[in-house]
Amino acid sequence: MRLRACWIGLVVVVAGCTLTPDYERPDLDVPQRYVQPAPPGESIANLDWWELFRDEQLQELIRTALDENEDLGIALARIFEARSALTQVRANQFPFLDVFGFGGRGQASEILVPGASTRDNYSVSADLSFELDLWGEFSRATEAAKADLLGTEAAYRNVTISLVANVASVYLLLRDLDERLAISRRTIAGRQGSLRIIQARFDKGTIAELDVNQAQIELAIAEASAASFERQSVQTENALRILLGRNPGPITRGLALAQQVFPPEVPTGLPSELLRRRPDVVAAEEGLVRETALVGVAEALRYPSISLTGSLGAVSDELADLDTGDASSWSVGGDIFAPIFNSGQLKAQAEAQRARTEQALLEYEVTLRQAFREVEDAIVSVRTFREEHAARLRQVVAARNAARLSRARYDGGVVDYLEVLDSERSLFGAELDESSTLQQSQNAIVQLYKVLGGGWSVQ
Repeated sequence: MRLRACWIGLVVVVAGCTLTPDYERPDLDVPQRYVQPAPPGESIANLDWWELFRDEQLQELIRTALDENEDLGIALARIFEARSALTQVRANQFPFLDVFGFGGRGQASEILVPGASTRDNYSVSADLSFELDLWGEFSRATEAAKADLLGTEAAYRNVTISLVANVASVYLLLRDLDERLAISRRTIAGRQGSLRIIQARFDKGTIAELDVNQAQIELAIAEASAASFERQSVQTENALRILLGRNPGPITRGLALAQQVFPPEVPTGLPSELLRRRPDVVAAEEGLVRETALVGVAEALRYPSISLTGSLGAVSDELADLDTGDASSWSVGGDIFAPIFNSGQLKAQAEAQRARTEQALLEYEVTLRQAFREVEDAIVSVRTFREEHAARLRQVVAARNAARLSRARYDGGVVDYLEVLDSERSLFGAELDESSTLQQSQNAIVQLYKVLGGGWSVQ
């Protein structure tokens, strides 16, 4: 009895052992603050997307995309798959109980069994089996499956954040194209009026034909621009519809580009927050957790395993006799398996898993550095695009005044038509650039929100 108790105690102790240490986050080179200056305060990533994007039509488009986008649906289905896989792997840590029943009637060959007669045969049994997790093989496998699930959930959040940002970016681009198309059409109308005046003056012989040709050239440039922006607008609508999970078609507009409201200050928080907030960083770390746990699984395969089995049932040639004591049957047993010689196969398998873990560590570090770079790029983009847009606004004001003065000087006979064309061409380009940089300035905020991992709660 003492020997048996010692063996049971030894099995219990060994069953709680693992061959590899628990996962600990590696030492990472995380900067204390971003290189690019950013306003202090709570990170813009803590805002929900409907607090950042105030255009009600844009909000409706994002909701539609979150409900119907196929890529998001695929990512969600992968979560369900990973949850089922976790349940399947975790089940190996617990006993298995199976129930069997049989009923039949038959007769053996009288040649082989002289005097054999027809007989009934009935049986029912319950079989219990359990493999002891001596070296943590099953617990590590469960840990790996859980990390796989968490990584899949992080991937789903990554798709969600990317989808929200992409819908917002494409929508802002669409409103920019609408504005540039309106500028082109307004310019066409103005140049058509100018061409009529120039043509009338040429018909009266007061100006040279060169002025007519120059006016025709500038009108054609504006018309070509309008055609280009109209084409890009329709193509952008189609791209946005695909993000919504819809077939190509028109998009209902909301606020104009200049009416979009974004926070005047965009604080970023600390770089260390990316370790928990950026879904791709979280997914990369869960990948490292998974590979680390699988090292324990691979190492456990090199050591002995013990399986316990038990069976309780009844066998009888009469169905009514199955519940009698004479019909009962039982058995208990245990199996031990120990790999002795396999030409280094299991050792190589463990070494290969350690190599995969090293790869996962490097991928985690690369992903984190890429996240830092993207945030730095986004911060400088927000600041410089705002500065560029402010300069473009000043350029538009000056170009409009120059165009007005040039037209007055030409009408007064002070300058030739080339000065008018040059000033109007500058105004047209300045207005197009102002709209484009406004869109880029707003999109820079969207991208900063995205690379910070905005749109979901860390808790």
